[in-house]
Amino acid sequence: MTSTPAVAPVPAARPLPPRAARQLSLYTDLSRQVREAGLLDRRPRWYAARAAGLALGYAAATTLLLTLGQTWWQLAVAVAFAVLFTQTGFLSHDAAHRQVFGLGTRNEWASRLLGNLLVGLSHGWWMRKHSRHHANPNKIGSDEDIGPGVLAWQSEDAARRTGLAAWLTARQGWLFFPLLTLEGINLHVGAVRTVLGREPVAHRGIEIALLTVRLVGWPVLLVALLGPGLGAAFLAVQLAVFGVYLGSSFAPNHKGMPLVPKDSRIDFLSRQVLTSRNIRGGRWVDWLMGGLNLQVEHHLFPSMPSGSLRRAQPLVRAYCAEHGVPYTEAGLRESYGIVVAHLNRVGLGDRDPFACPLVVAHRTG
Repeated sequence: MTSTPAVAPVPAARPLPPRAARQLSLYTDLSRQVREAGLLDRRPRWYAARAAGLALGYAAATTLLLTLGQTWWQLAVAVAFAVLFTQTGFLSHDAAHRQVFGLGTRNEWASRLLGNLLVGLSHGWWMRKHSRHHANPNKIGSDEDIGPGVLAWQSEDAARRTGLAAWLTARQGWLFFPLLTLEGINLHVGAVRTVLGREPVAHRGIEIALLTVRLVGWPVLLVALLGPGLGAAFLAVQLAVFGVYLGSSFAPNHKGMPLVPKDSRIDFLSRQVLTSRNIRGGRWVDWLMGGLNLQVEHHLFPSMPSGSLRRAQPLVRAYCAEHGVPYTEAGLRESYGIVVAHLNRVGLGDRDPFACPLVVAHRTG
């Protein structure tokens, strides 16, 4: 006769503290409203139209590249390619967030192909960096987007700089847009470092192959068609416009918003809303910024198709107002002014730029 093994009793779930339960229910209730409104449903026709528009744009730009010959009008074609690459980056971003297809693997491969082959960005690099950003936006020590680099986004980083670096940091706000002309090169270098580095990268070999085609094949094609001088000028213009356009689309959304201390614990809804800024404007701003102008809604619901964000905005704005969560919006020019002012404040030694009492109130201890 065999004995029945004893089964350990299942421990009773401990109830959440009243404040934590309320914070969780806030987001749960909003999420329910958004889901019932159908705002998380896939929009295949909308994305198909968007992809078709990009395909037509590439066909037109390629035709001009092949037929205009060696003329300085090709630099206008370079600008067109920069816009197309940036818009493709937006589409790759949506796929990485699983907004396009119902299956995760289809989204992953769409993002990988678009990002690596057309834009020259590593999907592995983007997923690692961007996932950390979404988990802890503007949180010191967790969000790489506010970590030390050419620009200092935190006063502590600026204070450690000396010599020429300190002089440049004190003026970094005014240097912001000129420096963005180099952002395209920086992103390509980051992609190469990722796929050749030691950190794990899914399908590393495929990413290396796709990046090689894009980062080697594209310059070779330009030189073969336009000659070394015009080809180099074309590539320089394309990289500069691409860097400014892409950087100008991402920077206004969080830069200059409150920085979250390392030891703070803030509920999900408050964390995403307090650190995000929407950019006011109509449908043309939606297209221009690839939906990143509706950053509050995007951070609250990363898998929501970007074409549905504007429909979600009134609901989210009203919900935040009802529950006393500050919801920030600014015009496009105004937002750039905020970014420049923030950079200059940090560079000049402001110890707590744009401090937010609500963030301070959520600090632990």
